[in-house]
Amino acid sequence: RAAPKRVLSLLNGGLADPDAPLLHADDLGVLRGEGVFETLLVVGDQPVELEAHLARLGRSAAMLELPAPDLTAWRACVRRAVAAWSEEPAEMVLRLVLTRGRDPAAEGGPRAVGYALGEPVAPAVLAQRRDGVAALTLTRGIGPDLAGHAPWLLLGGKTLSYAVNMAALRHAARMGAQDVVFTAADGSVLEGPTSTVIVAQGTTLCTPPAELGILPGITQAALFRAARAAGWRTRVRRLKVPDLLAADGVWLCSSIRLLARVHTLDGQLLPDTGLTSALWRLLRFALPEPCLHG
Repeated sequence: RAAPKRVLSLLNGGLADPDAPLLHADDLGVLRGEGVFETLLVVGDQPVELEAHLARLGRSAAMLELPAPDLTAWRACVRRAVAAWSEEPAEMVLRLVLTRGRDPAAEGGPRAVGYALGEPVAPAVLAQRRDGVAALTLTRGIGPDLAGHAPWLLLGGKTLSYAVNMAALRHAARMGAQDVVFTAADGSVLEGPTSTVIVAQGTTLCTPPAELGILPGITQAALFRAARAAGWRTRVRRLKVPDLLAADGVWLCSSIRLLARVHTLDGQLLPDTGLTSALWRLLRFALPEPCLHG
């Protein structure tokens, strides 16, 4: 049958044709990556962790000195997109995008542009939930303590400047891998291009601290809440690549893919201790049941 439709909801009200032009050619989000975004999963009519995503959108906007997002308007924008998504499959990827708007030299000056774009979850993402990924470690070339000294680098912000992340994924694909674990100059584990790193050491789940200049993971936080409620220990601590190789499990966690086991890291097979199914069970306490096919 025909592919599911896409939906486009505008922040200033109404739906629009997702195949029609939307942004001006001199929008600073296009010209200079001056904008922020969030990507969340919608299951049925439920946006997953919407308030956490809106809060993170606000933090990223503040880092770029964009106007504070109108949360009431964004909630309404999301509701319109969800209501318009009436076809199968039940899951939708919803991207919330906020740009700085047109160049200040343009008539009327800059004005932020916001919209929510919904589309199906890619088959490759569903396959990675099920089968896991091979990943490479790649350096970002920055020190682990740089974020606190260089706020202009926007480390830990979710901005539209994703070219480096996408280049890393293309490099991994050329090397026969599906994903990347970024490291700092001293070998500290950071994050994936679109995910948070989670490591199991026995019944303790660990993830690197946001102070390293990484994006705080929303799905990771939900998983850790569920894990603590079930009696697991959780820790936020610095990790090195040898910690990943010696762990009882390594996963990349994100809002759309949810959980993907790293079965191979830098060509080395990692042991399957059976913990992936346990983590999926934990996610059932935090996320809508229909999206948990792992």
